[in-house]
Amino acid sequence: MSMSYSVYAQPSDFIALKKKGRTIHSYFSGTHIEFITNTGAYRNALINRIYNDTLYLQEFEVRVLPTTFGTYIRDTVGSYRFKYHYNQVASLGPKKQRFNWSGSGSSLMGGGILLVVGSGIVYLADRDNFSPGLMGAAAVLTGVGYLLNKSGSKGIVPGKKKYTLEYIDTTP
Repeated sequence: MSMSYSVYAQPSDFIALKKKGRTIHSYFSGTHIEFITNTGAYRNALINRIYNDTLYLQEFEVRVLPTTFGTYIRDTVGSYRFKYHYNQVASLGPKKQRFNWSGSGSSLMGGGILLVVGSGIVYLADRDNFSPGLMGAAAVLTGVGYLLNKSGSKGIVPGKKKYTLEYIDTTP
């Protein structure tokens, strides 16, 4: 006795992240995505569906709640549904780096500004102890900090540095 089975599957659209024309990641229904929209909204959500250039997302709100025994549990307190056109994705997920260049740049910039202001106060109060070399070095540190802060981790930005986000329609 022979048996035959038929399986019907509906093709699913997907989004492909490409670098220099080569796919480096694909986003399908059921996968997780983390991005910032062009309006500045941060989304860390599950893709429920991709259809007609639109991402249908479900984001879960998880909170840590105390129990009566003095311990804590993680509980999902709600979920929110969003839909975005794939062109509204301004930045995809954080880049995987070991060192936070942006945070270091902010520290350098803050310290440099503090030294420049302090040198200015010394110049006004006691010009004999003023060091133009210290003030110049502080200004250079401020500039280096600014550049490090700007070059810090902004995630993968489609349209820049040869990254593109492409909608792939697989429906007949």
